[in-house]
Amino acid sequence: MADIDPAPANPAALGLVGFGLTTVLLSLINAGLLPVGGEGVVVPLALAYGGLIQIVAGLMEFRLGNTFGTTAFLSYGAFWWWFAFLLIFAKTGIVDLSQPGPTVGVALLLWGLLTFYLWIATFRLPKILFLIFLALWITFALLGLGAIMKQPGLTQAGGWLGLLTGLMAMYGSFGLVTNATWGRTVVPLGERPFVS
Repeated sequence: MADIDPAPANPAALGLVGFGLTTVLLSLINAGLLPVGGEGVVVPLALAYGGLIQIVAGLMEFRLGNTFGTTAFLSYGAFWWWFAFLLIFAKTGIVDLSQPGPTVGVALLLWGLLTFYLWIATFRLPKILFLIFLALWITFALLGLGAIMKQPGLTQAGGWLGLLTGLMAMYGSFGLVTNATWGRTVVPLGERPFVS
């Protein structure tokens, strides 16, 4: 009788929770529910959990041959490192952000563009991913436009939608972990039937 290797763990569970938890904390600040001074608490979380853990998940997805998972987790892991290093470099004087003009807002819009094209790919993936990426590209659009137009209301709306996005990502992780543990669907994620 041949040995049967167990199926590899799904790294998306780890990547989604790293993204989701970090997004929830920053979004609470953007929505105005936590003080702006709390961004300093987000920085180490962005480096360790939002950044490093998603990069690890992306490398694991690469080993599994999952182009979508590789691109998404490595990109958003890098996003969190970009965010953290931007704040660290600004605070320590390595970069001058006293007059960035619309640059930060344009950067957020570019992240929204990446997210939009990844959202298109989710049309064939579980519905929870479709919803996460839909909410995320709109979140980036609101945050980017809020920064460019200096409209705190848009930033706050982006914070509220980001909060929903992060919670959906955490739900997705919860579903993947729970369903894998039980060996059956306990938490629905909106699986789509495979269409060739």
